[in-house]
This record gives sequence, C-alpha cells and structure tokens, in this order.
Amino acid sequence: MAAQAAAAAAQAAAAQAAQAEAAESWYLALLGFAEHFRTSSPPKIRLCVHCLQAVFPFKPPQRIEARTHLQLGSVLYHHTKNSEQARSHLEKAWLISQQIPQFEDVKFEAASLLSELYCQENSVDAAKPLLRKAIQISQQTPYWHCRLLFQLAQLHTLEKDLVSACDLLGVGAEYARVVGSEYTRALFLLSKGMLLLMERKLQEVHPLLTLCGQIVENWQGNPIQKESLRVFFLVLQVTHYLDAGQVKSVKPCLKQLQQCIQTISTLHDDEILPSNPADLFHWLPKEHMCVLVYLVTVMHSMQAGYLEKAQKYTDKALMQLEKLKMLDCSPILSSFQVILLEHIIMCRLVTGHKATALQEISQVCQLCQQSPRLFSNHAAQLHTLLGLYCVSVNCMDNAEAQFTTALRLTNHQELWAFIVTNLASVYIREGNRHQEVLYSLLERINPDHSFPVSSHCLRAAAFYVRGLFSFFQGRYNEAKRFLRETLKMSNAEDLNRLTACSLVLLGHIFYVLGNHRESNNMVVPAMQLASKIPDMSVQLWSSALLRDLNKACGNAMDAHEAAQMHQNFSQQLLQDHIEACSLPEHNLITWTDGPPPVQFQAQNGPNTSLASLL
Repeated sequence: MAAQAAAAAAQAAAAQAAQAEAAESWYLALLGFAEHFRTSSPPKIRLCVHCLQAVFPFKPPQRIEARTHLQLGSVLYHHTKNSEQARSHLEKAWLISQQIPQFEDVKFEAASLLSELYCQENSVDAAKPLLRKAIQISQQTPYWHCRLLFQLAQLHTLEKDLVSACDLLGVGAEYARVVGSEYTRALFLLSKGMLLLMERKLQEVHPLLTLCGQIVENWQGNPIQKESLRVFFLVLQVTHYLDAGQVKSVKPCLKQLQQCIQTISTLHDDEILPSNPADLFHWLPKEHMCVLVYLVTVMHSMQAGYLEKAQKYTDKALMQLEKLKMLDCSPILSSFQVILLEHIIMCRLVTGHKATALQEISQVCQLCQQSPRLFSNHAAQLHTLLGLYCVSVNCMDNAEAQFTTALRLTNHQELWAFIVTNLASVYIREGNRHQEVLYSLLERINPDHSFPVSSHCLRAAAFYVRGLFSFFQGRYNEAKRFLRETLKMSNAEDLNRLTACSLVLLGHIFYVLGNHRESNNMVVPAMQLASKIPDMSVQLWSSALLRDLNKACGNAMDAHEAAQMHQNFSQQLLQDHIEACSLPEHNLITWTDGPPPVQFQAQNGPNTSLASLL
C-alpha cells in the first residue's frame, strides 16, 4: 500500500511538473511574441496587445495574471490613447499583486503607473491616496519607497503645494540616511533646496545647501553620479545668485559648473549597478544636464549684457535640444526650449532685431499650444515679452494691456517687480495720462524702502525708473541722485545694460543743464558700453547726444560723424520696425485673454507710429 501511495504521489507530482512546464512554455511563447511585436519597427501594438490578452483564457496563476495586467496597462498607457482600458488593467494589477507575498516590483510599478495615469486624467484626488498607500507598504523595499516618495512630492509640486512636497522630500532624505544611501539623501535634500528657493525661504536654503555641499564632496561612488550631484548643487547656487541679480558674484560658481559638465562629458557610463538599491537613481541624463548648463549660461550672459555670448550659447543649446527631441519626448526639454527662447527674445529686442524676436514669440506660443501645463507656467512671461515688444515698436496702449495681463497671471515676486518696473516706464513716457496709477506703482517698487524683492538687479532698475520719472518731471538733481545709485549698484555687479542706460540719461541731464563737459564724460562711455553689448536704443540715444554736444561745442567734424552714426542706427531700427509690424504675428499684440491664438492674419502694413525712432 505504501509503495502504491508513493507511486501515485510520484505520478501526481510528475503530472503537476509537466503541467507547470507546459504552462510556462505557452506563457513564455506568448510573452516572446508580444515583445517581438512591441519592439518591431514600427511597433505592432495591436498584435502585442492580442498576445498578452491571450494569456487570460488559460486561467494562469495569480503572479502571471497580475504581471500580464501590468504589461497590458503599460503598453496601452505608453503606446495608445485607450486610457480607460489601461486604467482597468493597472487597477487589476495593483489589486491582485497586493494579495501576493514578495511581489514588490509588479505591485509598486502598477501603483506608480496608475497614479501617473490618474494625474493625466486630472484625477489627482485618486492618485494621492494610491501613492500614500504604496509608500506606506514599501518601507522594506528601498528603491520603490524612495521612488514613490519622489513621485508624490512631484505631484504636490505640480499642484503648487510646495510645503507638502518639501515635507515628503525631508522624509525621503531621512529614510535614505537610515538605509545608508548618502547619494539618494543628497538627491532628496537638493530637490528640497530647489523648492525652498522657489518659495523664497532663503533662511532655510542656506544651511541646507551647505549640508548638501558637504555630502556631495564626501560621497565616494560612481563618478558620473557624483558629478551629476555636483551639477545639481551648482545649478541651484547659480540660479540663486541670478535670482538675486548678482551677476558678478555668481561667476566663480558658474565657472565651476561649466568645468563640471565638461568632466561629465568625458566620463563613460558605468554599467555596474550600485550595491545599494536605494542608489538606483539619476537626477538627469548627461545630455539634459548639458542643455541646462547652456541655459544658465544664457541667463547669466543676458543679465550681464553679454548679448553676443547669449546668442552663441542659445544656438548651441537649441541645436542640442532639436537632436534630443527626435528621440526623447520628455516635457522638460520643451520647458528648456521655452526658457531659452524667452531669454533670447529679450536679447533680440535690445540688439534691434524685433522681427526675429516676434517670430520667436510666435514659436513660444506654438510650444505652449501643445502643452496646457507649459502655457500655465509661462503665460505671464509670454505676455511680458509681448509687452516689451510693444514698447520697442511704440505701441504703448498695447504694451500697457500686455503688462497688465501679465500682472494678473503671475504670483512670482521677481517677475511681478520686473513687469511693474516696465509698466511704470510706459506710463512715464506717456506723460500725464496715468499720473495716479504711476504714483501707486512707483510707491510699490520704491527702492529706498520696503522694496518687494531681494534682487540686486531689479532694485537697481527701480532706481533707474525713479531717475527717469524725475527727469521727465524736470527735477534734475533728484534724477541725478537716483541714477548715481543705479550706477553704484550696476557697477558692483557688472550690470552693463543698466550702466549704459544710466550713463546716457545722466549725460542727457547734464546736456540740458548746459554742463557739456560732464555730459560728454557720461555719453562717451555709454556709447562704448552700448556698442559692446550691443544695445541699439542706447546707441541711437548716445549718437544723438554726441551730435548735439559736438555741435554746441563747435566740433563740426565730430558732430558730422555722430550725425552719420545716428542716421545709420535710425535707418537700421526703422527698417526692422517696418519688417516686424508687417509680419502676421504682429497681431499677437492684441491678444490678452485665453490660450495663444492658433493663426495670424497678414496685415497690409505697419500701423504704428515711427516717431519714437527718428
């Protein structure tokens, strides 16, 4: 009997093994076909989905069922627009995998993908509890616990709930420290530092960045990971300085950052995986970091008034972006592109290339049309750029409308101060039409007391606007005091455009007062600096003053030379003005509400006054 029972048991075991082997073979065959169709060129997604769906009629074990639901959900989410089916499969994968012990990869990948899909469908309230539960039950799985914390923090950031995001990043940093991952601890802390900078919590930022610097320097690990941490750290430092308008003080950090990205570009990606699963993160791909460093270099060059250098690095960055976007549809690349274009547009308006600037504003509109989130983040900047363009073509009513729209759309303090400064300069040029509003604006950006932002550059610009207002009011001594303050501040931080503008306005004041020698002492360096930038409007203004000065002093040849320069600048600006106003995109100046218009009607010709250019 015992022998018979043993034989029967052996037969049953053999039958089960054969059945399992058969099950494994049909499953592997279907999986192989599905993967073949998914990776075909072009991918055959419909056939891939059919192969995966063919798994279910076999009534597979729970592990295979859950994994197949995850694979189907992932394929449908990434390769089709069938979000309803994708959601159904991912929800089943998440539900089934929670009942299976030690099935972490499927369980947490399903939670991560499903929350992404919920966010895409604007169901953020469904994504949050899902991520919180996944975080709660993933504490024994360091990689997934950290990844899910990052994901929930990002979700809060997109909702502009930076306090909750910072709290989560703090939790992540402490968890990474406990599991012995100083690398991922640094990533959490640097991410928190970035959000604190966005919130302008500078008292909390400084000690945190100091701690990050120590962790980065002391960490010994994969060279590319170490250098990427250094890039992250230095990018935060550089943007902090630039936000504060400290163009000169930032130079050592910017130089370190540029050297760091050169080092990274020479390193080869190491295929050896970190021994600690919590270290399995990358901040950004090397190619993205390279574009980011170009971007902060452009920001610095524009603020400092090195506009040719800004153009050079913009061209490099945009070329790199075009190559990357052929292979990578990451939203961050579009963000980089928009920010680069925003800066180069401002440069072109200064250098007298309004038509090109207008076409690039249109390009930003087109990029924003493709992404509601991108438009939401950049709508205020877009209207600000249109306001600056309107000023450059003397459409002051449109400039006022654009700046007012931008103020309505922003809660960013520095951008608000920049817009108010420019709007005030529009009202000053318009004379007595807006006296009450102008006085109110000037009081809100009073640089002598309670200036609303810590930016050195914006405070210096506010002194300049005060000087401009006093000049138009005929209060020349008061104007000189404000302009000397601007000069002191702009010289301290190499703010070349503000220096040139202040010098030429001071020169104009001395000319009006009849002090020709002092006027010449201001206008000549203003002209030299404006030529170096180059700033076409200041060159035009300076050449007109030099013409009148030399005529008043009896220097006929010098007066003739300055008059010739003035005529050349006038002709260049006039030609560019006519070209810009003739473009169909010029109609953008009337857009003040809703998403950017899709099409533009061509105009018969320019409809703006040219008097300001002559």
